[in-house]
Amino acid sequence: MEVAKERLIKMFFDEGAVLFGHFVLTSGKESNYYINVKKLTTDPRALRLIAGMMAEMVREMDFDRIAGPELGAVPIATALALETGKPLVIVRKKPKGHGTGSQIEGEIKPGDRVLLVEDVTTTGGSVLRAAEVIEREGGRVVAIAVVVDREEGASRRIGKRYTFLPLLRVSEILGRSPGEE
Repeated sequence: MEVAKERLIKMFFDEGAVLFGHFVLTSGKESNYYINVKKLTTDPRALRLIAGMMAEMVREMDFDRIAGPELGAVPIATALALETGKPLVIVRKKPKGHGTGSQIEGEIKPGDRVLLVEDVTTTGGSVLRAAEVIEREGGRVVAIAVVVDREEGASRRIGKRYTFLPLLRVSEILGRSPGEE
């Protein structure tokens, strides 16, 4: 796994997926760097590596389905579903305004054990909202796996309720703690 981690970190830099400047994150926080996991997950080589690493990380876990909130987690969840043979569920940010009005695509049966995946976590708010949707549908989130944890509270917040599994921490990518200049 360490060799794969080093390859993935190298891809972040080779593909220009680590940016420096002024950014406002989904959480509303401001940051002097941006980790663009979507840039990697649109590259088949990187997406295959991420899915393989996640599959290895959850190999011993017992789950029925893989879920990912739109938009960033959808390619990751799809690739992991292909890698593991587990069915896919996509969690919408809000219920559809037409048809069934569902907030999920795919099926969750009562009692289904769901592995929830995400691209990046800062505070964990977005992925926790997706977990609530899954639980309202009768699923049970067994763990939350993320490609990159920005180490800004998500681990603590998510860890209160779920097993939290980051492939990489931002300190591993940047070689320093998030608050360091």
